[in-house]
Amino acid sequence: MIRVLVVDDQELLRDGFSVLLSLYDDIEVVGQAANGAEAVSLAILERPDVLLMDIRMPEMDGLEATRRLAADSRTAACRVLIVTTFDLDEYVFEALRIGASGFLLKDTNRDQLVEAVRVIARGDALLSPHVTKRLIAEFARRPSLDSSQVRLLDAVTDRERDVLLAVARGESNADIALGLFMGAGTVKTHVSHLLTKIGARDRAQLVMFAYESGLISPGRQ
Repeated sequence: MIRVLVVDDQELLRDGFSVLLSLYDDIEVVGQAANGAEAVSLAILERPDVLLMDIRMPEMDGLEATRRLAADSRTAACRVLIVTTFDLDEYVFEALRIGASGFLLKDTNRDQLVEAVRVIARGDALLSPHVTKRLIAEFARRPSLDSSQVRLLDAVTDRERDVLLAVARGESNADIALGLFMGAGTVKTHVSHLLTKIGARDRAQLVMFAYESGLISPGRQ
């Protein structure tokens, strides 16, 4: 069962998301919050698997709430799915850096919403093509690499680099297994080792690391 907390300052959206998600047998909505402060408090109490998190909210916005959730050992395992609109994409880079696992547009359809929750719950990253384009553009503007991330890359084996490159391209474990001629269990092990070595919480942060370390760059796969 996937436990979900819906966070948005608009009651109509909270109720709509909650009712829709409750229609599915594998999803349980464990609560609603109208701002980031309420979300953090309720997450500590309910320990949801996934938080649907708005960005612009009173008292505490979604970015600060995401930062606090990721930093607190009681809620570090919670996955944050940012619910955004096109005009909020300037927050993409920062949200990924502080611990968000993906992004969902507010005008998404029902099937996309449900699939997004399931993807995030199983530990995968969810980045729409539009969001990915913005992320790549951000790295393209950066004049230099992050030296600390480059040093971390030295601890990554050649095979792990192959897997990391595939993750950065958005491939699933099944796709990676097929492309690199290895078992799905082996891919999962490599991903787990990468998360530990790099200190990343999920695949979204592995994508960030791949760019920040220079392993992959905009326009070069």
